[in-house]
Amino acid sequence: MLLTLCSVFPDAPIYTLFYDKNATGGVFEGKDIRTSFLQKIPFVKKHHRGFPLLMPFAIEQFDFSPPDGGFDIVISISASFAKGIITKPHTKHICLCLTPPRFLWDDSHRFVEEFGYPRAVRSILPPFISYLRIWDKEASYRVDEFWAISGFVKDRVKKYYSRNSEIIYPPVDTKKFKVESLKFKASNHNLETSNYFLMVGRLVAYKRFDLGVKAFNKLGFPLKIVGTGPELKKLKRTAGDNIQFLGSVSDSQLAGLYSKTQALIFPQEEDFGIVPLEAMASGRPVIAFRSGGATETIEEGKTGLFFDEQTVDSLAYAVKSFDPNKFDPDDCRKQAEKFDVSVFKNKILEKLTQL
Repeated sequence: MLLTLCSVFPDAPIYTLFYDKNATGGVFEGKDIRTSFLQKIPFVKKHHRGFPLLMPFAIEQFDFSPPDGGFDIVISISASFAKGIITKPHTKHICLCLTPPRFLWDDSHRFVEEFGYPRAVRSILPPFISYLRIWDKEASYRVDEFWAISGFVKDRVKKYYSRNSEIIYPPVDTKKFKVESLKFKASNHNLETSNYFLMVGRLVAYKRFDLGVKAFNKLGFPLKIVGTGPELKKLKRTAGDNIQFLGSVSDSQLAGLYSKTQALIFPQEEDFGIVPLEAMASGRPVIAFRSGGATETIEEGKTGLFFDEQTVDSLAYAVKSFDPNKFDPDDCRKQAEKFDVSVFKNKILEKLTQL
């Protein structure tokens, strides 16, 4: 999303708490990037989640004064602290809200349990989370206009910030993906690699790769998993021989995997979810948990199907009853194109001209 905004506003400086050229693949090379004092703290790039109490203070230190900072409009992209910037009275602050931070609001207890802090640290975290929750609420008042990335996020902005927002869906670069005309064997029980299912993403707990592994252990169908993360070792220990972990793959390899899979498996609740649209841009349907942004991007019965409970049996039943030949690849592709980069750019420019 940031990269697309940079293409719309190529001369605009980027303010960020810290910047890691390697982690971003060098795509922002040559841009005017302005970092906070956190950039100078050793190990912050790899362990940034260990500094949440410093981030509110750091974000408030950015100087938007003239001549360099005499901006008429500032767009913050925020899933946590960026909305807390302090702008000048004449500056319009628009927050493109990825979500109100889950670790402060609805998922705060799970955050404390899952982040891996020692027990002694976990016991003293709640008061600090309460402080950050108050700061986050106050920071939301600094925003002049909220743009939410989905109807799901729009509802969260209303609930936690008591603010209205307009939906602007994130961009998907559909040109990176291609559609292949495939016919699959009628039986999902066939274990040939051409009949595989696919999961893609960072292997973290909330994305529920464990649900996919358990369901496919039960079914015995071939499953390929793309991604790395802290859950990898645990998932590998429980996975059967029918499940293959591919780790990180190149963009071209990922496009190829999407285009030949029976379906993408998407068992998590996401605020939006780019991965299902990448699969659909490749002409492939999605089997998704009926929640979050997936309900806004998948046309049930046309570009995918849903399962209603986040359980092994519910997912396994959906997979077992799925027939890939009932889904038209062109329908999937057309659905993805509704969220293309060009659509996002036009929507941003349209909104800005209305200010």
